[in-house]
Amino acid sequence: MRKLIYYVACSIDGFIAHKDGSIDGFLPEGEHITDYLESLKSFDVVLMGRKTYEFGFQFGVTNPYPTMKQYVFSRTMKESPDRNVELVSENVIEFVKHLKNETGNDIYLCGGANLATTLFNAKLIDRIIVKLNPFLMGAGIPLFSGAIEQTALELIDSQKYENGVLFLNYQVKG
Repeated sequence: MRKLIYYVACSIDGFIAHKDGSIDGFLPEGEHITDYLESLKSFDVVLMGRKTYEFGFQFGVTNPYPTMKQYVFSRTMKESPDRNVELVSENVIEFVKHLKNETGNDIYLCGGANLATTLFNAKLIDRIIVKLNPFLMGAGIPLFSGAIEQTALELIDSQKYENGVLFLNYQVKG
């Protein structure tokens, strides 16, 4: 069975973006970016919430992960702006369960907080990789948008970069 991996950058105080969706403060350059981009080769499917997907629009990006099958979860988008991106609006949990049972590489959950909360509460997230950036945001969009059950995690790998970024790779226990 494929693993669903929530692989996300966050501030030390646990935010993945500012309230307006901007990402000022996250380090945009460095060896951590090179390693992150290299790690994407291990996935063949990516899942995104609508807000995460629409973030790229400001840069003219409608096909953010061209080497992967891309799914955007939204109840409000009626049509995908790119033929390589498939919209999913219903039966999210069943859809992801089906994806996990297909043959293939692990599945990349790149955000957002609402989708992560839904999938975590359904016990579908197998690992969480946090790209911890060395700054405090103070307020913003949290790693999870709502209440989740207290859950033990096992640290299975970590990487510290010279610029202070930490990659923390956790297996979800239970």
